[in-house]
Amino acid sequence: MKIVIANISHSKYANIICETIETSAQQRGTGIAKRTPEYILTKLENKNAVIALEGDKFAGFCYIEVWSHNKYVAHSGLIVHPDFRNQGLAKEIKKRIFDYSLEKYPEAKIFGITTGLAVMKINSDLGYKPVTFSELTDDPKFWAGCQTCTNFEILKSKEFKMCLCTGMLYDPNKNISKKTIHEHTYDNKVWTRLKNIKQTLFLKNNIKK
Repeated sequence: MKIVIANISHSKYANIICETIETSAQQRGTGIAKRTPEYILTKLENKNAVIALEGDKFAGFCYIEVWSHNKYVAHSGLIVHPDFRNQGLAKEIKKRIFDYSLEKYPEAKIFGITTGLAVMKINSDLGYKPVTFSELTDDPKFWAGCQTCTNFEILKSKEFKMCLCTGMLYDPNKNISKKTIHEHTYDNKVWTRLKNIKQTLFLKNNIKK
């Protein structure tokens, strides 16, 4: 298995990347912004993505979004093909693109929003901290990308300040050492509890309405 910086030579995988992302979102009933093959091609051209390959077979993918004039970067479209799931590949892809982001955008804060417990755990191991949405980019184009999410109406009703997703942020200026990053581990029960609390709060608010 190879996880490499993607480039235009990987353009033949653009369609399967989009199909895998969309199918996964439908199966989980969660919101992932839909992307077109043309959009994925821009990431390949700019070398703002990593791809996992088993020989010539597509195994996984993740790309970088740049916001607020390089002050923030986010990792999107993290996906593993069904044939390669439950092998720890998502964590390896995330680690690769995290390290690559630190190299390419050393001054940028790295952030993400997710409802996935597995992604929360991976982010925590890398040194991300849970934060409010106000600490993330205020670039309207980022939040516009949430329009295809099944929870977009909740986000909009909360004036883009809160949603079922949890905001997570890695600040390279906080002097977190590599040793600390790898030792920084959270129990899955903590993230499960956080997710359940948020879901309960939103459910109560909707019932009151």
